[in-house]
Amino acid sequence: MQRNSVNKVMLVGHMGSDPDVRYTPKGFPIANLNMATNDSRKNETGEYADHSEWHKIVLIGKLAEFAEKNIKKGAFLYVEGKLQTRNWEDKEGVKHYSTEVKGDVVTLLGSRKKGDAKEPDVADNEVNEDEIPF
Repeated sequence: MQRNSVNKVMLVGHMGSDPDVRYTPKGFPIANLNMATNDSRKNETGEYADHSEWHKIVLIGKLAEFAEKNIKKGAFLYVEGKLQTRNWEDKEGVKHYSTEVKGDVVTLLGSRKKGDAKEPDVADNEVNEDEIPF
């Protein structure tokens, strides 16, 4: 076992779309989210310009259910998790890779609109690893 190794990601940003929630044949929820983080960088002329970085986030189990009920496009949130890379082959035999953040903690930030349901500050994931399809 490799020691002194850390795989930890912490992001604060805005959702680019509503979560895409799907269910395995056994009914286990998996949510895919697109989150943008922003910063300013100097461009070629020396002026600052905004730059957005897009992140793929996967939530499973109770966090996926939380996302489906509470997270919408434009939501401002904190996501904590780890990087994971998946690979697969398409029908033509071409190998594809996708690196994403497997979220363990999600916190909605900012103010809520009047009348919205109250959500917990932090949603922690309790997952049976045997039910995850990847």
